[in-house]
Order: sequence, then structure tokens, then C-alpha cells
Amino acid sequence: MFSSAVQCSAVSGRIRVAVLGLGEAGGRLAADLAALGVSVTGFDPADSSEPVGVERAATAVGAVAGAAAVLSVNSARAAAGVAREVAGALAGVEVYADLNTGPPALKTAVAAALGPAAALLADVALLAPVPERGLATPALAAGSGADAFARLFAPLGMPVEVVPGEPGAAAERKLLRSVFTKGWAAAIGESLAAARAAGCEEWLRANIEATVAAADAVFVERLVAGSSRHAVRRVDEMDAACALLAALGVEPRVAAAAAAQLRELAAAARESPVRG
Repeated sequence: MFSSAVQCSAVSGRIRVAVLGLGEAGGRLAADLAALGVSVTGFDPADSSEPVGVERAATAVGAVAGAAAVLSVNSARAAAGVAREVAGALAGVEVYADLNTGPPALKTAVAAALGPAAALLADVALLAPVPERGLATPALAAGSGADAFARLFAPLGMPVEVVPGEPGAAAERKLLRSVFTKGWAAAIGESLAAARAAGCEEWLRANIEATVAAADAVFVERLVAGSSRHAVRRVDEMDAACALLAALGVEPRVAAAAAAQLRELAAAARESPVRG
């Protein structure tokens, strides 16, 4: 499955991994690990799928017994409860990695649920869709277990960046990034919906693709600095865009939010003293 499979064999043959949660993300990670020769035991009380090469355990505690690493890929709602359930069965485990998407407070709750085993915790934030990339999904890792997570999983093909801080630091960075990525997706979706109604969707899609492909550090800085420098003019532009979208039958949610932010920047600029 991976071009690095031969290089990984020495590492994979020495470890056993427990995957708690075998949905889209957990199932794909478990299957990829098994394909590399890792001994994988999985548990999921709700999902009945059978990832190739993965041994199913009857309980979460049974899954983690004898494992060197535990990957918790449950829902955020279940994360702390699962940690509490297996906390007393982690003898011999080198890292307990919580891969659930949630706020930093969730990772703090998981650490508290692990009790004396909290030192094993790695807060892991996955930065791309796991069903598409599997074990090759880029990840951030924080907490006292972060180095162990990187040591075990980087040689198996996962790009892991260890970031400083307690559990929650990786989750925080992911959520900050999500403001951009999900906001970007919302803006593209809204503009394409309006372009479809206007009969020029193909043109706008090509223009967006070209703009994204050409984006660099200069482009990002121009967007950030330009919003403050040209806020007054851009308010008028976005008000016009909102009116256009409304006329086309598309609610301008993102456009209206952009206009509101620009108004705040314009007001701040007017209130700032002019420095000569």
C-alpha cells in the first residue's frame, strides 16, 4: 500500500497497536497499519466493519491489552469516557493518542480521565481527510506522549509535527486552521452558487482554481494588509456583492460577514490617530 513498506518492516514488526473506533478514519488507519505488518487490534461497539488484517476485540480493555500504542479515534463525545474505561489497562503502553476533533478542553478532560496514565497522552490533530490519505495524513502532536507518537508512527509513513505545549495545543492549532479552511470552503461554495445562478459558474470556478494555485506568502500578506488599508472602499464593494447575491436568490452569509468585518476595520482606521 505504501512505497515505504519495506523500510517500515523493521519498525512495524516490533509493535502492536490498538485502534479504538473503527469508523471511516479509525478503520482506514487500522487497515493501513495492518497492511504494513503491524499487529492491530480494534474495538468499536457501534461499527461492525471488518478492516482487512485487523483483529476485533470484544471490549476496549481487551483491545489495549499488550499494545504499545493506543489510537483513540472515537467521537469527541465519547473520548473522555473511553479513556476512563481503559485507563487501568495501559500497562506497557508507550503512548495513548487521542485523535478526536474537539476543543482543547476536551483533551484536558481526556488527560483527567486517564488519571495516572495521563503522561502517556498525545493530543493528535489530523490535518487532512483520513479516508483519502489514511496513514499518510499529516498530523500535529502535543503533550508528554507526542514524542513517542512521532517515534512510532513517523517511520510508518505518517508526517508528524510535534508542537510545544500540553494536550490541547495541537487541537487548538487545528481549530485555528479550520477557521481558514472551512471559511474558505464556505466562501467558495457561496460564490459558486451565485455564479451558477448568474450563468458564469465555469468561468468563476476556473478563476478560483487559478488564484488558489498561484497563492503564495505575498498573496496572503496582501489579503491581510489590504483589508485594513482599503477597508472603506471594500465595504462598498461587499455591500454591492451582498445585493447581487440576494438578487440572484443566494443568501449572502459569507459576503455579509466579510462586509461586517470590513466595517469594523474601517471604523478602527478612522479612530486611530494619524501619525506623521
